[in-house]
Amino acid sequence: MIEACLVKTVEGGAMTAGNKKLTQKIIAVIVIVTLLDMVGVSLTVMIFFTGVGFLVWRAAQRAENRETERIFDFYISADEILREKERHWYGFEIAEVIKTGERVLNSMPDPPPLSDFALGALYHKVADYEAAAEHLLQVVEDEFSAEYRRNEPSPQLRRYVEALRSIERQPAVAPQILAAVRSLERGRRRHAAQLLAESRERLSGDFSQAKQNLPDSFSGESSASVREAVTEPFARPLSAITAPPPICEVLHDVYQDETKTA
Repeated sequence: MIEACLVKTVEGGAMTAGNKKLTQKIIAVIVIVTLLDMVGVSLTVMIFFTGVGFLVWRAAQRAENRETERIFDFYISADEILREKERHWYGFEIAEVIKTGERVLNSMPDPPPLSDFALGALYHKVADYEAAAEHLLQVVEDEFSAEYRRNEPSPQLRRYVEALRSIERQPAVAPQILAAVRSLERGRRRHAAQLLAESRERLSGDFSQAKQNLPDSFSGESSASVREAVTEPFARPLSAITAPPPICEVLHDVYQDETKTA
């Protein structure tokens, strides 16, 4: 469903730039066919190579659309985990979304800052404060990673921005994607700096100082969500968790105590 909406959005929204590129490709094909005809290449060979070229071009286009779709899939999953407080998420679910986010960032030389925020917020949720601080730093303090600094985008970033602008112009085509993007952007504006400061305080071991430094100017849902994150207990390593004794040993000790008392 999401793939169909995204493909429709990308193909429909990028008509102006896409038509120009398509026209250039058609002209190039006509020139090549004309040259081959002048050289004496048979029509069958020209049709064969033209068909092969078309299939390769379509496969490459679908792979490019899949890369952009993966980014928006990550946004939707990350927003569900970060926004919905009433649902209990399993650890492997969050880990899979984090793995998808890492693949998104590694697949692009210049990933969008929103991806760094979403990944940093997810790491913060699972108490991996070192990774959270690493990604949130790119959003809060590295001004060269801001959107307005991206003057020479990679092809992947350009396709992502074209798809995003198309979705913004036609919200009805992909409402779930647009809602996730807007929700993450709100979280980025409201909580990115605070999550970074808290992650650093947690790493330095001064949790009480982080709680005292929490600003009182937050109101409503924003204040509640931030204070809930700060007062959350530290995550315990699995090695520190010991299993309870078997029930037979507990009953044996209870009956033994009652016998001694009697």
